Amino acid sequence: MPPVFAAPCDFTISVCVIDQVSFDDWLKSQPPHVVRWVETNGFKGSIGQMLLVPGAEGSAPVLALVGYGTAAQRLRQRFALAAGASKLPQGTYKLAETAGDNAIPQDMLAQECFGWLMTAYSFDRYKEAKGAGAALVAPEGIDATAVESLVAAECLTRDLINTPAADMGPEQLQAAAEGLAQEFGATTEVTLDDDLLTQNLPMIHAVGRAAEARPRLIDMRWGDKGPKLTLVGKGVCFDTGGLNLKPGSSMGLMKKDMGGSATVLGLARMIMAAGLPVQLRVLIPAVENAVAGNAFRPGDILTSRKGLTVEINNTDAEGRLVLADALALAEEDNPDLLISMATLTGAARVAVGPDLAPFYAGSDSDAAAITSGAAEMADPVWRMPFHDPYEAMIEPGIADLDNAPSGGFAGSITAALFLRRFAGDARYMHFDIYGWTPSAAPARPKGGVGQGARAIFAALPELLNL
Repeated sequence: MPPVFAAPCDFTISVCVIDQVSFDDWLKSQPPHVVRWVETNGFKGSIGQMLLVPGAEGSAPVLALVGYGTAAQRLRQRFALAAGASKLPQGTYKLAETAGDNAIPQDMLAQECFGWLMTAYSFDRYKEAKGAGAALVAPEGIDATAVESLVAAECLTRDLINTPAADMGPEQLQAAAEGLAQEFGATTEVTLDDDLLTQNLPMIHAVGRAAEARPRLIDMRWGDKGPKLTLVGKGVCFDTGGLNLKPGSSMGLMKKDMGGSATVLGLARMIMAAGLPVQLRVLIPAVENAVAGNAFRPGDILTSRKGLTVEINNTDAEGRLVLADALALAEEDNPDLLISMATLTGAARVAVGPDLAPFYAGSDSDAAAITSGAAEMADPVWRMPFHDPYEAMIEPGIADLDNAPSGGFAGSITAALFLRRFAGDARYMHFDIYGWTPSAAPARPKGGVGQGARAIFAALPELLNL
């Protein structure tokens, strides 16, 4: 179950969140036994520091101190509260309400509480669950239900990404979407296998036809009022690279190549739980890119749903192919906003590393709304350009489009430009996410992670005039 806030109890321990700037003044206001204990243990209020303070007679802890560092340090460390709170022993804790005992600004409180709750996340499907950690009582001044909803959505995304492909193929991804739909009263339709051809979704079929797990398009709808919001998530449940086979070192993380679908399902959960007045549609092309005699080949020319032909110059650039058909289908419904999310290019990782989610937006105001939402939610993003002069790079001559332009330049941008061709006239944004935390950080253990979803969620009221 996703972590939630705790109910107060008789043994709730107060937590003082102390930053380095106010530490000396705070210490002067404390009784002698607290001063001695703090000085003896070297607590200074640095990020990641935690100290339990016993009672005057050496009794059980009556206070917990968590360092909040400096403003400059917090620019380099998201979820500063979680860095120290994760070290607290099992128990129930409540943030101090006395002035001077809690350095967290009010506008950061919900964000930091989200981080605290996420310290309890653990992917334990294949091992014994870890014991309960430090439970937090919801502080005054935040919407506890809203924070818990964000936590539940993030846990859903992480669980889906972390699950190996043997247990998270197209069929299981479909089941996850259907389970979410059932929880919130949404509907789902699935186009399966050769029906993809009769329903004019040929590139989804071409990419997935070589796998034993049958390719499919998952179509979830929720809400009947308000602006139309369509989310498209890449659901490549495992990517061998196809006939352009990946080396083993590059294949090891390919269970996460459905991270775009996991992220849009997490975002959909946020939207439905909040009851936003939108007509939500989620499209997930779910496939495995496998190797067999009927696999699509380098040099093949595929005809897309939109009628554009695509020359295949690398079968390992398959994500944009399945997204293309889904985007073309989405555009036919005239959405007010169309967003795609995908673990699409290594070029994006080279450009901005694993922690930032590059995104593309045709409108400066849309981009500004996303950037503002990212800051509010501690969900960092970075705008990249739909650079029109690079359009020529995706036009090979023998077909309308090239799925893998040669030269290696601007790989993330050319992929985004490729997708934009299929979004047509829709108001469109694309997120080229990584979906993985390569090394543990506060509130983010190594493994699958959501990127960009909370930023989008926070921006939706402005993006859709809700």
